[in-house]
Amino acid sequence: MENENNTTPQNGANPSGNPNGQVRRRDFLKGLATLPVFGAFFYGLLQKRSQDHYKKNEILAELGIGQEAPAVLPQTTRKAAGELIRLGIIGVGIRGEDLLRAAGFVHPEWLANAKKAAQQNKLDKSLEDWLQQEDLNVAITGVCEVFDQRAERALAIANNNVRSQGSAGSLPQAKRYRDYHEMLQSNEIDAVLIATPDHHHAPITIAAANAGKHVYCEKGMARVEEEINPVIAAVKKSGIVFQLGHQSPQNACFTKAKEIVAKNLLGKITLIETTTNRNTPNGAWVRHLDAKGNPKPGSPETIDWERWLGSSPQVPFSIDRYYNWTKWWDYGTGLANQLFSHEYDAVNQILNLGIPQFAVASGGVYFYKDGREIPDTFQAVLEYPDRDLTLVYSATLANSRSRGRVFMGHDGAMEIGGALTVTVDDDSTRYKNKILAGIIDTSLPLISYRPGAGGLDAITSASQKYYASRGLIYTYRDGRRVDVTHLHIKEWLDCIRNGGTPSCHIEKGFEEAVTCQMITKAYREQRRVEWDPVKRRIV
Repeated sequence: MENENNTTPQNGANPSGNPNGQVRRRDFLKGLATLPVFGAFFYGLLQKRSQDHYKKNEILAELGIGQEAPAVLPQTTRKAAGELIRLGIIGVGIRGEDLLRAAGFVHPEWLANAKKAAQQNKLDKSLEDWLQQEDLNVAITGVCEVFDQRAERALAIANNNVRSQGSAGSLPQAKRYRDYHEMLQSNEIDAVLIATPDHHHAPITIAAANAGKHVYCEKGMARVEEEINPVIAAVKKSGIVFQLGHQSPQNACFTKAKEIVAKNLLGKITLIETTTNRNTPNGAWVRHLDAKGNPKPGSPETIDWERWLGSSPQVPFSIDRYYNWTKWWDYGTGLANQLFSHEYDAVNQILNLGIPQFAVASGGVYFYKDGREIPDTFQAVLEYPDRDLTLVYSATLANSRSRGRVFMGHDGAMEIGGALTVTVDDDSTRYKNKILAGIIDTSLPLISYRPGAGGLDAITSASQKYYASRGLIYTYRDGRRVDVTHLHIKEWLDCIRNGGTPSCHIEKGFEEAVTCQMITKAYREQRRVEWDPVKRRIV
């Protein structure tokens, strides 16, 4: 006869109902609720959780908002076996290597370092994420780079047999080109990735379009206003597929944000605030020193300075200008093209704002007294009278306090980056009755959406932390972390193969280029500028 105090179930049964013999969290909490000391507290806790769950489901059902993330994108419909899309890359610095990695190609040194990092830190999933990337069925057949060392490194990347998805097959060998015109005349190139300094973006895009090569161009699309219309004309005339390098549309949060705006959950949006806060050497674009202060390589003997300058003013060789070109107007527009452009594209992808009617800007070189011309502190206000809306951009490169990207409507506010939250305004008209009934607590988010919230991520640098907070490094698809640049390149390739229009097509690029030039012109001329849609110019 069994002892009455023996709690071991007969026939291997489990009182929790869990076949693994583990007590479920819900049953554990219920058990605690029966204890005299904890009973009232835990009973109240369970009741509150049940009520909160009911309220949440009621609200989401009424608003018609789902909590799920987009599924992993379907596999690309391939060309016939053996037919690759052959890519050439022009400019292979930091961002150029990022593009190659997103396309499935890495340097053997990167592989070794990523493997070591994964062994030392279980949260570092860089290698795992890259190995799980879809094989995009491309080959890197051309490398155009003016710096010998970078060219050699790029060739090692392109010719590395170890690729994402564990591919190890033989591909056509990459060839180095010193002049992009020569590359664009090659029959071994179908499409190009452009990752040069900004002053080369427009000339190369025009030349590539004229040569019939599809173009993926890093932002910004143009350095000066005079380049914009020739770029759009060349792309449209050629019929190539053009994608501008703004990867935020691939983030699951932006898909959810579009849904929220489409359902008018925020009410009438009249103000949007976007920001940049960085406080690191990279944030100030000082790239010619490594972490220990040792100068990086490069000399007149190893860098083709004349080709690097292109059509910009001819000046003596300067390693500072080579690595930190974003400090001078001759090569870029600083915060406007480099970081505001991401903020603008994020907003434009969600609201389709287009080009503002008016813009003003201010700021200066307030912290980095290193000979730079372009401001390290910059503010801009863009007006859309036809939409009853103002877009404000506020930036500093001398402080890293986190500030969000916020859409402000009459009924609520939405903050979006690597995650998304919607809060209800105390004086909302739409939600007034639910606020009074206690169904909505305005001190808590109405919607909180964080793809991949179940996992932990290792962000190993200040720059990565910044870009991750803006949704510019990775997203989650079907529970798996995916590089958004990989998804952006994939979208471009899909359109080349199968037709269609990529998310950052030439019209979006046109709108971005004009908007960035408006705030640059406003700053440099210290006046309010206006867009003339008839003459298609800034006045």
